[in-house]
Amino acid sequence: MEADELLLLVAGGDHKAFEELYALVSGPVYGLVRRVVRDPAQSEEVVQEVLLELWRTARRFDPGRGSALSWALTLAHRRAVDRVRSARAAGERETREAALGGVPAFDQVAEEVEAGLEREGVRRCLRRLTALQRQSVTLAYYDGYTYREVAERLSLPLGTVKTRMRDGLTRLRECLGGAA
Repeated sequence: MEADELLLLVAGGDHKAFEELYALVSGPVYGLVRRVVRDPAQSEEVVQEVLLELWRTARRFDPGRGSALSWALTLAHRRAVDRVRSARAAGERETREAALGGVPAFDQVAEEVEAGLEREGVRRCLRRLTALQRQSVTLAYYDGYTYREVAERLSLPLGTVKTRMRDGLTRLRECLGGAA
């Protein structure tokens, strides 16, 4: 079933349709949010907020104005930009308060080093996946493709891609120590 049909069913309170919609849109939504927000934990929070908003506002969806995926991605982009702006404003406030109060500002260097180490850890773990798992995960989570689009790009059956993606994500989680 297509995302548009599923979202219309979700508007009626269909939980099963939401599960299917989640499977279709969560990858592209995460990919988009991750590129804007950059921080994995913040990205996951934004994705949860977006999917919750999809559930709550499904009745507002109008298939005549665009697809369910484009609507979800629009919501995701708005939330992600809001999160970045909010974080930037909080950092500026913290810096101003620190300058006024003599309290040292947050150590940005330590944060950048930690983010670099996390990125390297993800790269290391991605290299341990099979080529198909790595391609599937990269296309879905970093490039924002749906399972169906990944299957088309790799010329593979949808079920094969879903299985490889699940297996790849499981291996990534194990490699990253359960933090993923």
